[in-house]
Amino acid sequence: MPDKTRSHRDDILAIDFGTSNSTVGHATPAGAVLLAVEDRHVTIPSAIFFNIEEERLQFGRDAIAAYTQHYEGRLLRALKSVLGSALIDETTPIGSHRIAFKDIIGLFLRHLKAKAEAQLGREVEAAVLGRPVWFVDNDAKRDKTAQDQLEAIARSCGFKHVDFQYEPIAAALDYESRVAKDELALIADLGGGTADISIVNVSPARHRKADRKADVLANAGVHVGGTDYDKRLSLQQVMPHLGYKTCQREHPGRELPASVYFDLATWHRIVLLNGNGSATFLKEMQHLAAQPALVHRLQRVVRERSGHQLAGDVETAKIALSESQRATLELPYVDADLAIELSRPGFEAATAGETRKITDSIGECLRQAGVAPGAIATLFLTGGTSAIPAVRAACRATVPQAKLVEGDRFGSVGLGLAIHAGVQAGAH
Repeated sequence: MPDKTRSHRDDILAIDFGTSNSTVGHATPAGAVLLAVEDRHVTIPSAIFFNIEEERLQFGRDAIAAYTQHYEGRLLRALKSVLGSALIDETTPIGSHRIAFKDIIGLFLRHLKAKAEAQLGREVEAAVLGRPVWFVDNDAKRDKTAQDQLEAIARSCGFKHVDFQYEPIAAALDYESRVAKDELALIADLGGGTADISIVNVSPARHRKADRKADVLANAGVHVGGTDYDKRLSLQQVMPHLGYKTCQREHPGRELPASVYFDLATWHRIVLLNGNGSATFLKEMQHLAAQPALVHRLQRVVRERSGHQLAGDVETAKIALSESQRATLELPYVDADLAIELSRPGFEAATAGETRKITDSIGECLRQAGVAPGAIATLFLTGGTSAIPAVRAACRATVPQAKLVEGDRFGSVGLGLAIHAGVQAGAH
């Protein structure tokens, strides 16, 4: 999807702005590379911390570390999720000021640009950004709005030329760079916020061609990703210890209001719990509760603004359940002796609906392409959610005869975007 009006240039940053992690790639004469954007790391968590105590901004791992070390301030994560939503133009309190979510995204993208330019030693005015197949599921108007919002933010950061490429197509370009023969591949980019599927004819002979439309048979996607798996794990196995699904004292058949638990379990909605309104609401909840001690835990998390720490610990537990059948989640900042035993079967049961949406999207992509599952030679998996055993197994079951190839979970899209950027630069 190149910008037809842009001027000739051969210097382009390839930005994979992800829900959970981000990368910046660049095309060199020797091939596509990812640039170090946080110390020596080529990946950076998509996080920003407004350190009020020290009056500075912190990004990525540094932001998360400052938050967990209890510096006074505000942590925001999963900002990509607000694109296309009503939240994008809303403001959130930062100390004595308020700042719009779109401006917070701009601060993060501007940081990526500055880090990349410092490594390259020059200013770069062009960018190609990855985008999911759908920012907003099956809503073309809001989807276009989301891309327009991201483009406007990128331009506000100093990029004069902004292009987009589908993230699964970028992943396909990364995979194609190491194949020896033509083959039909199903590319599944299962990231933090979306699951994006493409069916592509990969070809070493056509790898450097600018126009590859004929090789892309179909694209499909669904707004399901790692943060949704975090949310389901939190609601099913963690939030009950804070009063979720418990009853009211005077109405034993009526549960406590659930909205606060959904906000606390959803990365980009945690910030909405700050403020006096939430404190008042939680006092009323505790008065209603048949088990007020559990709601007291909830009050403590919200009062001490530990929501992102809790979400991060749930995410860590999710990763642990990808390697073991059981994991223990210790939460002393919620309650001194609180340790929750989590199980993989429970996690898989809670997230079965999310996994089914991903496999349904694969089926839709096959139908759009008019391709039988047996015709797929390779299933290429990338993105952090592909590490979940049940997800990987479900994807394999959709194309059981295909060989499984696993890409760099956090780097394939960025590398593919850099390949795309290099091809586009050479075509102008």
